[in-house]
Amino acid sequence: MTRTIDARATLSYTGSIVKLLSASMAVPLVVALIYGEDALAFAASMTVAVAIGAGLERLDDEPELGPRDALAVVSLAWLMAAVVGAIPYVIAGYGTPSALAHPVNALFESMSGFTTTGATATAEISFEQHSHAVLMWRQLTQWLGGMGIIVLMIAILPQLAVNGAQLMESEAPGPGLQKLTPRIVETARALWLIYLGFTVAMVAVLALLGLTGYAPEMDLYNAIAHGFSTLPTGGFSPEAESIGAFSPVVQWAFVPFMVIAGVNFALFWYVLRDDPREMFENTEFRIYLGLVTAFAAVLAVGLFYGGAPATDIGGVTEGVPENALRQGVFQVASLMNSTGFATADFAEWDTQTQFLLLFAMFIGGSAGSTGGGIKVIRWLILLKTLRRELYTTANPDVVRPVRLGGEVVDEDVIRGILVFTLLYFLVFALSAVFIELDTARIGERLTGTEALAASLATIGNIGPGLGPLGPFGSYEFLPNTTKLLMIGLMWIGRLEIVPVLALFVAGVDEQ
Repeated sequence: MTRTIDARATLSYTGSIVKLLSASMAVPLVVALIYGEDALAFAASMTVAVAIGAGLERLDDEPELGPRDALAVVSLAWLMAAVVGAIPYVIAGYGTPSALAHPVNALFESMSGFTTTGATATAEISFEQHSHAVLMWRQLTQWLGGMGIIVLMIAILPQLAVNGAQLMESEAPGPGLQKLTPRIVETARALWLIYLGFTVAMVAVLALLGLTGYAPEMDLYNAIAHGFSTLPTGGFSPEAESIGAFSPVVQWAFVPFMVIAGVNFALFWYVLRDDPREMFENTEFRIYLGLVTAFAAVLAVGLFYGGAPATDIGGVTEGVPENALRQGVFQVASLMNSTGFATADFAEWDTQTQFLLLFAMFIGGSAGSTGGGIKVIRWLILLKTLRRELYTTANPDVVRPVRLGGEVVDEDVIRGILVFTLLYFLVFALSAVFIELDTARIGERLTGTEALAASLATIGNIGPGLGPLGPFGSYEFLPNTTKLLMIGLMWIGRLEIVPVLALFVAGVDEQ
């Protein structure tokens, strides 16, 4: 008999995660005190979050998780994180014209943050409209979600380590979990320490550029805020013009960190263990760097020969090599791994360059990275599987396994990738149809391409789309029904669909 989900154990584990997550609100609380802003919103939000977490935690004193329970915990923990994360937006925006005061917009912004999507439900991103504390919370949610909420909790909470492997497998971005150490707790801590190290390094680089006069507009607040959203491939910025608000030197400084964020973080662990060959012999890593380089070169050439208007905010002017190269490299590094930062309004670029960017969005980053999308390794295995099927069709007596990096890929892995990719395209296409029809219902019709880009931007956790949903636009004008759909898309996109859908095919134990 198939075991059903133990609701009490699942909710109890979820409560423990929510309760610990509430402690992160201390960061914007401190920011509010530093800038003399109203800290009550975050003090109240923290109290509510602790109460919710403690209440759920008490449902089961000694919870035990099975495989299905682990799937449920991961799915519900991410959903509850978004719900709790929305509370400060609603409280801080109460009685103000802030769009984030509306519960649907607040939940959209929170889900976008934790899933590192970077799509925003407010057209007004400014310190006049929002406090330093609210904007820092917006950035911090992305950093918390980047390496994974569950991975963080396993590294901190001893009771989660018992089922740590199942939980991390359900949350891990990409097929297969690399266990770096004998104990899963140590693996979780290693990944988070590497992630923290790169974040600190980026903050230091940006702050140094500000202090040395190369980027006077890059103060410590902006350095920390953008460090919080770059390594998780998030894309939120407290500046309305995103990275376009900063000098070319700063824009170039972002590029290597965005590329790093799209690499499997396990490979950096091998480098730290004095075994860099693991990185440079990794097939996915080499293909990922090759694709970034190729796409960037093609896009730069297109921009050099007039792929963008001369009035573009990024200063992409036909025939100016540095501008074209910088914009080409930056946008590919940003969009291929779903970071979503922008230095130029690519929604105004010509059709060819837009389709190139959409193609890069579909590919995604590496498995085990913080990037979104389908992932490079899945495309590699899909193409190799296609090649095998064509070969064995012509040679039916030949048994030919799929190999990657000299190793045979398990048939269960191949089947899982095929199922994921089919589900991904099915949900993506159906959602695009709904988005186009629903926006037309309120007179805000999007074109077919814009609806497709909007669906891809949310399920792929990319953020910016095309047209009014471009890098300097917002999702605020969309109907609430579309926003709710997109909240769901961001949720299942971050968890790569299967863990969430598994909830709807598994029964719930009433005991």
